Amino acid sequence: MSRIDQLTVLVADDNRHMRSLVRAILEAIGIRNIIDARDGEHAIERMRNNDIHLVITDWNMEPMDGLEFTRYLRQDSNSPDPFVPIIMLTGHTERLKVEVARDSGIDEFMAKPVTAKSLLARIHSIVTNRRPFIRTGRYFGPDRRRKNMPFDGPERRADEE
Repeated sequence: MSRIDQLTVLVADDNRHMRSLVRAILEAIGIRNIIDARDGEHAIERMRNNDIHLVITDWNMEPMDGLEFTRYLRQDSNSPDPFVPIIMLTGHTERLKVEVARDSGIDEFMAKPVTAKSLLARIHSIVTNRRPFIRTGRYFGPDRRRKNMPFDGPERRADEE
């Protein structure tokens, strides 16, 4: 899907005011198909009943928070869509929190308060230049590397002697 006005976006947040704010921003940038969910469990139910192209989720929700929701989508065999793009919103911007969110399988991380310009930039990035998915022993999701940097050390592979 290449046009953002054709996206169906799921907004998961246990704060009704924040859901309304994100909805207003999405509508302002041209997105009309918006589905609300009050927490991660409700979001999973919504995904089972709708064709969702993008998820915007808050981190702090009860009973299932955004991290648990993301991990479920990416790793559970019953996930309605392990490849759905996920943008996580939070008021926590400490480096460790950003890394934990990234390692859960999100595509993008945004600090609150969210602006239309910043949200549009993240959505545009996902729609036009989505990072490839990778699977490792404990991770499944978008490649966590933002740049493809050449390795500057000796080549060592398990199959090399």
